Amino acid sequence: DGYFSHRPKEKMRTDSNNENSVPKDFETIDNSNFAPRTQRQKHQTELVKKPLSKQKEHLRKKLEEEKMKENLLLGKNSNEVVQFSNPLGKNSSNSNNLKEIDRFPTEQLIQKLEISPPELKYDQPPKCEVTGKEAISAMSRAKSQPCRQEIADVYCQHKLGKLMPEQVTRFCALEGKANNNVQWDEDSVEYMPANPVRIAFVLVVHGRASRQLQRMFKAIYHKDHFYYIHVDKRSNYLHRQVLQFASQYPNVRVTSWRMATIWGGASLLTTYLQTMKDLMEMSDWPWDFFINLSAADYPIRTNDQLVAFLSRYRDMNFLKSHGRDNARFIRKQGLDRLFLECDTHMWRLGDRKIPEGITVDGGSDWFLLNRKFVEYVTFSNDDLVTKMKRFYSYTLLPAESFFHTVLENSPFCDSMVDNNLRITNWNRKLGCKCQYKHIVDWCGCSPNDFKPADFHRFQQTARPTFFARKFEAVVNQEIIGQLDYFLYGNYPPGTPGLRSYWENVYEEPDGPGALSDVALTMFHSFSRLGLRRAESSFHAAGDNSCR
Repeated sequence: DGYFSHRPKEKMRTDSNNENSVPKDFETIDNSNFAPRTQRQKHQTELVKKPLSKQKEHLRKKLEEEKMKENLLLGKNSNEVVQFSNPLGKNSSNSNNLKEIDRFPTEQLIQKLEISPPELKYDQPPKCEVTGKEAISAMSRAKSQPCRQEIADVYCQHKLGKLMPEQVTRFCALEGKANNNVQWDEDSVEYMPANPVRIAFVLVVHGRASRQLQRMFKAIYHKDHFYYIHVDKRSNYLHRQVLQFASQYPNVRVTSWRMATIWGGASLLTTYLQTMKDLMEMSDWPWDFFINLSAADYPIRTNDQLVAFLSRYRDMNFLKSHGRDNARFIRKQGLDRLFLECDTHMWRLGDRKIPEGITVDGGSDWFLLNRKFVEYVTFSNDDLVTKMKRFYSYTLLPAESFFHTVLENSPFCDSMVDNNLRITNWNRKLGCKCQYKHIVDWCGCSPNDFKPADFHRFQQTARPTFFARKFEAVVNQEIIGQLDYFLYGNYPPGTPGLRSYWENVYEEPDGPGALSDVALTMFHSFSRLGLRRAESSFHAAGDNSCR
């Protein structure tokens, strides 16, 4: 096979599936305080430098005198400098031992006492005193008044013990985690069952890469499956493009509602749960498996191979766990911290305890779930599902842990397979740069894009795999062409655009408000240069018309 010529010389990298959380070799990052300094701290530094007024000077001297009297009574001075070369005699008085008191700490103390915290406005006053430094920092950085109000309300509920569940019921009869070993047979497609499974693909997409999305959709499309697409609330251009091509297929639908799903946000879990509810209520879509994908995913096996495999294991649920010590995973994942999403930001508000009675698990937020378990998660009102939905509403990266934890503690725990059937391209040195601090008070990682040199990895996995990520045509389109050829053969001769890629950056319906100041300046500059060139190139002598 000609594609094996791209095999790299470096060592083989084992694929990982812990999608966004802090990896094993990324332990040096300190997540203790990602918040910037508060306004109060900044003011303190500036005000200390100002000269003292007469009133403050009088107060300072008075405090010094009281401090000296106190030290005389105690027999020692906290600011005393001991002279080891000339020790004092036993009969020396304490007053002779006193040294000049450093004035700077006293002045700084006076300044601190006079500084008031930044004024925060609320629709309703908080139901408790907000004292946690992380909550105070979040409130000082929040942009909108409703967000500050929500932060205060959630913090107070948690402080009063009314927010998080303390005990959760476990319904799994197993002790420990299920160990289901599934096998992959390349020839399994020859034994297609009489009643093959039908899949509901849920595509959660954002951005402007409509051509990449349509190419991925073409690679996974089959008339017997169903496709439900959610477009980010902020991606209006992509939403228009999706509506246009979705109208051409009877088994493709677009969500009537849209959310802004930020990295690590609780909104992503809300999106998945709502799409599950929608799919369960579509009586004309008899699907058997729920598979979530993004526009950066791509299949590495054919549809027939995927259907044959899932038909063989139609009662299983496929999720990938973290594969490390559970207590360490909880700490590094931030599950023992309270988070709140508002103003398209995940704010960290303080510590919390993990509920007792259950085993908390997690890993990758890409999974394949069967219909029975999806129905249970969607409609069950038992103690486990109800309390876990509440717990993960205030959790960082909840989709990486919610389904794992519910499944492992539910009556369906024996159906768990520790494999999400994906390959994720991890390069820790490139993908772990804490690049999401502007939208989340935490440090995380993201996978890297596949390139032609990685093609051999799709065929050399020791476990069943059917999808891989990430692929971005703006980074490298050649690897996508290789996969297309491997799966479906060559394109017809003369197919346009195979070696080209276009991505829209602006469309008139978006309006000028969709562009940044930098983009507007660049576009205006090009327009002026173009008009100037047109004027000098096409105008004849004495002709003032515009052409």
